[in-house]
Amino acid sequence: MQQKNLRTIALTILLSGSMIACGGENEKTSSSKETTTVQQSPKPETKPETKPASDDMSDIGVGPIKAFTLPAEIDQAMAAEGKKIFKAKCTACHKVSKKFIGPSPKGIVNRRNPAWIMNMILNPEKMVKEDPIAKALLKKYSAPMANQGLTEEDARKVLEYFRTL
Repeated sequence: MQQKNLRTIALTILLSGSMIACGGENEKTSSSKETTTVQQSPKPETKPETKPASDDMSDIGVGPIKAFTLPAEIDQAMAAEGKKIFKAKCTACHKVSKKFIGPSPKGIVNRRNPAWIMNMILNPEKMVKEDPIAKALLKKYSAPMANQGLTEEDARKVLEYFRTL
């Protein structure tokens, strides 16, 4: 009889240890005579996400575009071509009005320098390695932006389309 009690205690300890190792939260395990409650230790508080120091309109990113000033008026024909390019190359990961695999481009021209936007389109691999904003976006979305092989002219058209969103 004493050996049966030792087996029951050993089994209870083993099951309790397994649940702790698996991170069971408030899980219960039963033996023939007792119930053991295992509680997961409280999670440490997370600090609010901070923006990189360079998250401002003066950051141009890393790539071939060193400076770019948008004209006052939107070129509607260019924007229409940019929309076609965006639909063909970008909608697998980006949705206009919501976050998806990547961020929504809606309002990006109010958050990022036009040169930064074009550099991200043209040179995403180097941007996620060297630019603090692109690094933070990669961390947030867990998927790097794919290089679609666009030309500077194509990137400019997509940028013009973004102005219409």
